[in-house]
Amino acid sequence: MTKPTVTNAPASGMQTIARVIPYLWPKDKPWVKRRVVISLCLLLLAKVVSVSTPAIYKQAVDALAGDAPDAGTLLGLAAVGLTIAYGMARLMTVAFQEARDAVFVRVGQRALRQLALETFTHIHQLSLRYHITRKTGGLSRIIERGVKGVDFLLRFMLFSIGPLILELTMVAIIFAVVFGWQYAAVVIVVISAYVAFTFKVTEWRVAIRREMNAQDTDANQKAIDSLLNFETVKYFNAEQLEASRYDMAMQRYEVAAVKTGLSLAALNLGQATLITTGLVIVMAMAARGVQAGTLTVGDFVMVNAYMIQITLPLNFLGTVYREIRQALVDMGEMFGLLGQPAEVVDKPGAPALKVTGGEVVFDNVRFDYDPSRPILKGISFTVAPGQRVALVGPSGSGKSTTGRLLFRFYDVTGGAIRIDGQDLRDVTQSSVHASIGVVPQDTVLFNDTIYYNIAYGRADASRAEVEEAARAAKIHDFILSLPDGYDTTVGERGLKLSGGEKQRVGIARTLLKNPPILILDEATSALDTQTERDIQDSLLRMGEGRSVITVAHRLSTIADADVILVLEAGEIVERGTHEALLANGGRYAAMWARQSSEEEAADKAA
Repeated sequence: MTKPTVTNAPASGMQTIARVIPYLWPKDKPWVKRRVVISLCLLLLAKVVSVSTPAIYKQAVDALAGDAPDAGTLLGLAAVGLTIAYGMARLMTVAFQEARDAVFVRVGQRALRQLALETFTHIHQLSLRYHITRKTGGLSRIIERGVKGVDFLLRFMLFSIGPLILELTMVAIIFAVVFGWQYAAVVIVVISAYVAFTFKVTEWRVAIRREMNAQDTDANQKAIDSLLNFETVKYFNAEQLEASRYDMAMQRYEVAAVKTGLSLAALNLGQATLITTGLVIVMAMAARGVQAGTLTVGDFVMVNAYMIQITLPLNFLGTVYREIRQALVDMGEMFGLLGQPAEVVDKPGAPALKVTGGEVVFDNVRFDYDPSRPILKGISFTVAPGQRVALVGPSGSGKSTTGRLLFRFYDVTGGAIRIDGQDLRDVTQSSVHASIGVVPQDTVLFNDTIYYNIAYGRADASRAEVEEAARAAKIHDFILSLPDGYDTTVGERGLKLSGGEKQRVGIARTLLKNPPILILDEATSALDTQTERDIQDSLLRMGEGRSVITVAHRLSTIADADVILVLEAGEIVERGTHEALLANGGRYAAMWARQSSEEEAADKAA
C-alpha cells in the first residue's frame, strides 16, 4: 500500500485565491451573494462621492476668492452653502464606507468560521501517522494565522485593491478633462512608478516575513513542547536548557524581525519620495497655470486635494499589498494542511458496522510503517464473542499495533481484519470507533472537570449513568471526597490526578461508552503493584460479556485469559492457555519464570 507523505506543502497564491472565492460567492447561499452585491454598490457610491468632494471644495474656494460669478451678499451665501455641501460629502463618504463594512461583516465572519471548522475537522481526519510526526505548537500557529488571513483577504481584496484602481482611474480622467493630458500623464507615471516600486520591495519583504514566521513558529513550538513536558523538565533540572533553547529560537526571530523593520523603513521612504515628487510636479504646474490666469485658485486647491486624496490610499496600497501577500503565505500553509490527504478513508457509500456478537478475526494480517521494516508478518487469530484474548511478547513485537489496526488507525497492508464477518475497510470508521472501547497504558484527560472527562465516553449520558460508571470503576467515593466533587478540574493532561486515579477515570469513561469490543493496551503496566491489582478487578468486570483483546506486559495480569498469543518479531510463535503454555516450556514459560523471579526479588527487597 502506498502511504501519503506527511508534508504540509503550502498552496500557491492562485490556488489560495481559488479556494477562498467560493466562500465569497457560494452557490447555495443567496443571502451571501446579496450582501456582497450591496457592499459593492455602497462602495461605488462612496467612491463617487469621494471623488466629487474636491470639486465642491474648489467651488467654495473660488467663491471666497472672488473667482466665482456670484457677487455681493450672494458670495457669502454661496461659499457657506458650498462649505456645508463639502462637509456633507465627506460625511456621506464615511457613512457609505461604514454601511459597506456593516453589510459585509457577516460574510467575512461566516467564511472565517467555515474555514476554521473545515481545518479543525480535517486535522482530526488525518491518520495517526500524521499526528505522531506533527508539532502541536507549530500547527496551532499555522491555523491561527491562516484563519486570520482569510478575513483580511476577503475584506481587502474586495474593498481596497479594486476601489483603489477605480479611484485612481477616475482622478486621472478628471485631470485629463479639466486640466489637460500633461497632468494626467504625470499622475499615471508617478502612480505606475509607485506601484512597481511597492510591489518589487514587498516581494523582497515577503521572503523576510516568511523567515520571521518560520522562526516564530519554531519558538512557539519549543515553548508549548516544554510546557507540556513540565514534569520531565523538572525531573532533569533542565529549566536553563529549555530557556536557552527558547532564547536561541527567539534570537533567530529577532534577527528576522529586525530585517523586516528595516525593509519597512526603506519601503516607506521610497514611497514617500515618489509620491512627494509627483505632488510637487503637479502643484508646480498648477501654480504656473494660476499665474498665467488659465487656472483659478480653486483649481490649484482642487489639484492639491486630489493628489492628497490619492496619496492616502496609495500609501495604504503598500500595506495592503504586503498584508495580502502575507495573508496568501499564511493561508497557503493552512490550505497545504487541508491538502494533506487522509490515509484512512471510508469507501463511497460504506455501510455502518453491525455488531451482532463481537467476533474479531485477524486473517493473515500484514502491516508495516515502512516497507523496509515490516511490523506484522501474517498473523491470524480469532476472538470469539465474549472471549478474552491476550497478546504478550517483547517490545517491538507488534502487540500494540494489532490494537491500532483493529481500531482502524491504519489500514492493513495485507490480509484482513473482520468483525462479525465484516471487513473493517468496507464499513465506516465512525461505526468501528463506536463499537470498540480502548483503555490505553496512559490515559490522557482533557483539562476540564472529572465529570466532563467521564461523560466524554457518551455525550448523551445522564448524570446518574456517569456516576454509575464511576462506581463500577471504583472511583466514585474518591471523587466525592474532593472539595468540588465531580466538578473538580483535572489539569493539563490530568496532571492533578495520580496515575491510578487517571486510569480509573479512563475506565469509567470506557464503561460509560459500553462498547461490545474492548482493547486493553497495557492498561496497568505504568501503575504500582497494589494499584494494578485494584484496577485489575475493575478491568475484569468491565470485560464481562465483551470480546476483549488485552495487550500485556505483566503476565500475571492475563493468566486467566481464554487464549494467550505470544508475538515475536511480528509473528505468533505460541498460543494457548496459561497452563498449556507453561507446560510447553517455550518462550512464554521462560518469560513467566523470569518475571516471577523478578517479582519475588522485588518483594524480598520490599
